[in-house]
Amino acid sequence: MTSALDPSIAARLKRNADGLVCAVAQRRGTGEVLMVAWMDDEALHRTLTTRRATYYSRSRQRLWVKGETSGHTQRVHEVRLDCDGDTVLLTVDQEGAACHTGDATCFDADVLLS
Repeated sequence: MTSALDPSIAARLKRNADGLVCAVAQRRGTGEVLMVAWMDDEALHRTLTTRRATYYSRSRQRLWVKGETSGHTQRVHEVRLDCDGDTVLLTVDQEGAACHTGDATCFDADVLLS
């Protein structure tokens, strides 16, 4: 599938050297930060058109839909682009754990300052 990301959105993105933008997933209703991942243009396009959170896996070098193997899906309600154009914020309904470790969020295990 070739990216059909709206050119007006694509022009605003500031990608890293690998062509990716940071994506932060936040729980709808509570604002809890669930995870941080990466998106290329195609992942963002698919997320915007399907409302299923789609990311780019740097380790697997391919797109992945959140929950495609775990069943822990993210239904996307809103996507915002930050003022610099280098991060997108997804407001989602999370089904099951957000973290690949099985934790509710990727920020549950390691509190550095409280």
